[in-house]
Amino acid sequence: MATLTNSTDRPLSATPWGLLPLRMRVLYITTPCRTGGWLAEAFASDSACQVRLEEACGAAEGLTRLRDQTFDAVLVTHQPPALDALAIVDGLRAGGAEEPLVVLGGQSEQELSAMAFEVGADGYVCAHTATTRTLLWIVARATERHHLIRENRRLLQTERQRLEHEHHEARRILTEQRGVARDAHGPGGSPTDERDAPAADSPERCAGQALDALAVTEPLATHYRQMLRAHVMMGAGNLSAEMASLASLLAEAGVTAPQTMHLHVQALEELVRGLGNRSARHVMTRADLLLVEVLVHLAERFRLRPVEQAIRAAACASAV
Repeated sequence: MATLTNSTDRPLSATPWGLLPLRMRVLYITTPCRTGGWLAEAFASDSACQVRLEEACGAAEGLTRLRDQTFDAVLVTHQPPALDALAIVDGLRAGGAEEPLVVLGGQSEQELSAMAFEVGADGYVCAHTATTRTLLWIVARATERHHLIRENRRLLQTERQRLEHEHHEARRILTEQRGVARDAHGPGGSPTDERDAPAADSPERCAGQALDALAVTEPLATHYRQMLRAHVMMGAGNLSAEMASLASLLAEAGVTAPQTMHLHVQALEELVRGLGNRSARHVMTRADLLLVEVLVHLAERFRLRPVEQAIRAAACASAV
């Protein structure tokens, strides 16, 4: 059988870093009639990459080597019926093997490339026509692809854990804010103390009960939820007038600061639940800023209320 031909050598120092690895450990699964001496000589003759080639005769020995050792890539010779590389690759992928797998055979790429990809191989190389450098690049790209897949999987897992941590932290902060609002009512607690605990189990029902207990009208609660969503998206700088107007509505309705916190927590719980798998950190940060600004405006409205009442009383007395 013809062996791989050599392309023009390129010095190792001229190889761009990160494109072709300096060295690779490769397992070659073949038959006793087609040993890997020719392939080792081909790799040795090309100085672009140092390849440590290890040979396994037959599928059984190859599986044993893969189970006990780690390789950068696996080459499987396709020589049916003695050795069916497509069946071997299919079995390896079904068994969870993640090593880069490249099939070497005597048929052209047009005949077997698609079939090799369909069973999970990373490439097919015709030993009669391909150069050693071509095989090196195919193996290197396959190795790089699997490295990127593993890195992407790791990053996805890290991102999932980060989001879970953020949502857990958001739930903890909401619980603490409910406690602050409850403690602000004094030793007797707030009218919603008994309803705080099951809020996570039936949020819509408990939210409605809490609003009834706080004597907050649904239009006012809806207005607060809309303001919270707008504040999360736009920030505080663009909503200063709206914040002052909201505080005036709350003051006119007789909503106290602890009741405002209850209203805020309920609106924020609904917003966090709607995030799904998205990050909650930005929402919690913006929501805290909204609460602080609303409470500041509300406190200012309550501070000015006696003055306004005195002015109105004086105006009425003058009119009489």
